[in-house]
Amino acid sequence: TIKTIHLLTRKNCVSFDSFPQRVQESSRPMAETSSTDEQKVTPWVVKGGERGIDYDKLIREFGSQPIDEPLLERIEKVIGQKPHRFLRRGIFFSHRDMQLVLDNYEAKKPFYLYTGRGPSSEAMHLGHLIPFVFTKYLQDVFDVPLVIQMTDDEKFLWKDMSLEEANRLAYENAKDIIACGFDVKKTFIFSDLDYMAQRRAFYENILKVRKCVTFNQIRGIFGLTDSDSTGKIAFPAVQAVPSFSNTFPDIFGERKDIFCLIPCAIDQDPSEERF
Repeated sequence: TIKTIHLLTRKNCVSFDSFPQRVQESSRPMAETSSTDEQKVTPWVVKGGERGIDYDKLIREFGSQPIDEPLLERIEKVIGQKPHRFLRRGIFFSHRDMQLVLDNYEAKKPFYLYTGRGPSSEAMHLGHLIPFVFTKYLQDVFDVPLVIQMTDDEKFLWKDMSLEEANRLAYENAKDIIACGFDVKKTFIFSDLDYMAQRRAFYENILKVRKCVTFNQIRGIFGLTDSDSTGKIAFPAVQAVPSFSNTFPDIFGERKDIFCLIPCAIDQDPSEERF
């Protein structure tokens, strides 16, 4: 059984006092409150209510768990040091099954990290870097491999952008990510446009996911409509499959049982959890 675990963050945090609004999807359709205080969330569109995003409500509706004091105490016990300030200050505020990662780490079972970036600008700002700063910390304390997906194909589908420009921005953004200081011997950064065509295992897993997911499910989870392109409808599987270790035979061989820990903004959760 392949299991993915998520640490969820308020995305694009520039300060510790206020958080630009990016939130998560769940098994239900997009999160909404009353008409006077509506919040609507997909990985591509976020609308907060009059009081902003209610993160506690998101946790309840989407079925994740809060990162509470007992979990922080266990993390400290397992790694032998205080948890990262992003955890202690509530920037990363929710998770799915983090206890399983800690159980496996204590049992000396392997796991790896997976995160990514949709390249849509020439350079990354501080908010974009929050997940990567935290991922660097996780790689350091757990000493594990990391895969970073650059979804240049996604930006081509959603933005007014050529394939060539999306691919160029992926390489520009990769420079900012590399500057975070990841372990070069345990980190693999790849562009979807460049990598997928060369790796049959990657495409095989995409096909397996697509065969299991209906358009109604995609529409309900991501808020897509009949007017959206077929490229958008098919894309979520591309973002889901890096959480399967056998997607990367050059790194993990044929193993299908390696856990994957995904540090991500909460709006990205459906791309992994729902599949």
